Amino acid sequence: MPTILIVEDEPKMRRLLEITLGEDGHHVHTAADAETGLKCLRREPVDLVVTDLKLPGMSGLEFLLEAKHVNAALPIVVMTAYGSVETAVDAMKAGASDYVLKPFTMAEMKLVIRKELDVQKVRDENRTLREALGKRYHYQNIIARSAKMQEVLAIVARVAPTNSTVLLGGESGVGKDLIARAIHQNSRRASGPFIKINSTAIPDNLFESELFGFEKGAFTGANTSKPGKFELADKGSLFLDEIGDVPAPIQVKLLRVLQEREFERLGGTRTIKVDVRLVAATNKDLRAALEQGTFREDLYYRLNVVPIDIPPLREHKEDIPELVQHFLARFVHENGKEIDTITPAALKLLMDYHWPGNVRQLENSIERAVALSSDLVIDVDDIHLDSGPSRTAAATATTAILPEGVTLEQWEDEIIREALRRANGNKSQAARMLGLSRNALRYRLSKIGVPDEE
Repeated sequence: MPTILIVEDEPKMRRLLEITLGEDGHHVHTAADAETGLKCLRREPVDLVVTDLKLPGMSGLEFLLEAKHVNAALPIVVMTAYGSVETAVDAMKAGASDYVLKPFTMAEMKLVIRKELDVQKVRDENRTLREALGKRYHYQNIIARSAKMQEVLAIVARVAPTNSTVLLGGESGVGKDLIARAIHQNSRRASGPFIKINSTAIPDNLFESELFGFEKGAFTGANTSKPGKFELADKGSLFLDEIGDVPAPIQVKLLRVLQEREFERLGGTRTIKVDVRLVAATNKDLRAALEQGTFREDLYYRLNVVPIDIPPLREHKEDIPELVQHFLARFVHENGKEIDTITPAALKLLMDYHWPGNVRQLENSIERAVALSSDLVIDVDDIHLDSGPSRTAAATATTAILPEGVTLEQWEDEIIREALRRANGNKSQAARMLGLSRNALRYRLSKIGVPDEE
């Protein structure tokens, strides 16, 4: 039976809410002011709070902030007069789950409360599921104890045994190559080859010969025939990194291989059949590339059979301590050092950093710290992080008003995600909080990979 705390200074309204919600099957506590309400929160487990914003003594907004300190996940519904919508919006920004404008009907209040309790129930179930996932999915060389990374590994576990094409998305340095190898190593093709090719490392005029090979005499200098990456990956997996940089003419040939499993070498006439599982990766927004006409729509949908978005390190910082220990052990062994551990202060420095270069940047930072350290422990002085332009030199620049290591685009994405979290997934409500139309918000959500689900 859910427990609800009502904080309302008007006795009749407080009693009406207590009776109505009690009849609805809830266990109800009441308080006439914010101070009494906080005492109740600290003393009793509460599932939801309904509070007026206009209270004697401590205001409802101040009470909300204090209540969030007691329990950050506690859903709070605020009541406010019809002419004080701005105050309600301020409360939403401070962490309120929803608001009800006075005068309201009891049916309206019960509907809002039921919705918030349902949302909280789903969150609790998801947290339990993620905790179960954290005990279940383990892959060699992948440190992923956080809920977000466990969700990624759960998808890997389901898709690896299939032959489906996989499209990995995520910023540079998040570990797309490790996820691609995990898919291959846990598939029925694990005994076959795993061939990796980086699109950005190949000149456009050599792309076709690299992927599909060439016959003797196909061009000047082709003195012998040579198989391409697809032939080398037969009965195995081909990891095509930075798929967004594949030249347009090659995209047509790539589409044919995915559809028909066959191709001809450059300068050849013999059709070659292959059995290859393709795992592609990109750090670009392929949907934007579709709109710009630089990426084929039919190829995009052929690649995007099973999309897996890998979160940036700043969104799963709870993995940093274990990642640090993993890299520390490796580089200590490789360099023949006698370093035992890292100090709490140095670890806090790493936890507080924004990591624009993600796991790869963290790995490089630990390698440098091990190489330069002359002590038995890694301390703050051994950690060197890129700080970007100095604050004095860039006092008037836009970077000076952003968190260290964050681009404007990344900051905008974080604000949008935060608005959606505070709105409990309600896109219309999140759009109002951001001052956007719902369609404008949906467009921005699609850019950052949030599914458009009703």
